[in-house]
Amino acid sequence: MTGGMPGPHPDERMRPAGRRNSQGIRIDPEVEATHQPRKAVLSALVKHEPGVLSEISGLFSRRQFNIESLTVGATKDDEVARMTIVIEEPEPGVVQAKKQLRKLVPVISVEELEPAAVQRELVLIKVDGAKPDDVNAVADMYDGNVVDASPEAITVEVTGSEPKVEAAIEAFDQFTVREVVRTGAAAVERGDEVLRDERRTKTPAASTAETATDD
Repeated sequence: MTGGMPGPHPDERMRPAGRRNSQGIRIDPEVEATHQPRKAVLSALVKHEPGVLSEISGLFSRRQFNIESLTVGATKDDEVARMTIVIEEPEPGVVQAKKQLRKLVPVISVEELEPAAVQRELVLIKVDGAKPDDVNAVADMYDGNVVDASPEAITVEVTGSEPKVEAAIEAFDQFTVREVVRTGAAAVERGDEVLRDERRTKTPAASTAETATDD
């Protein structure tokens, strides 16, 4: 072929290394190789209004952040809610999650909690009711409470750290676990540290979703 663009034959051209995620975005092999995923607990104060949870979960879905759990509830201020988001990402992903959250209009402030922060989770475990005395004994081992009982099934409530909850679920396996319902983590810093309500003026253009750059 004559008159074509100068340059190497297609078979001789350099091709970028690395793989792509499900959205076709190329993953930097160096970043992928040098940053192992870690668990991060993000605590966010948000405006207590309709659509906030949907907006935040949509952001995480678009960015494909790996959410371990997400809980939300009211604070002492009726206009403010608090979200506790547990993610497991390489370090660049954790940094981007915090940056992108702060760009959303309803988000007031975002902080990553220290590993030593107080974290608690509630779980309801429903098991067969054939051995109520044995079920009660195991519940006592984990400071649990029987919240519902019948000849067919017993439901136990256990509250504690993630390792304690995991251990409790495993211990109740001997009675045939029918259902497990977990709330996800609620977390707060130890001592007198608090998450500041740092109200700041934002415009809709600075918010939402995705800007062209991730600065």
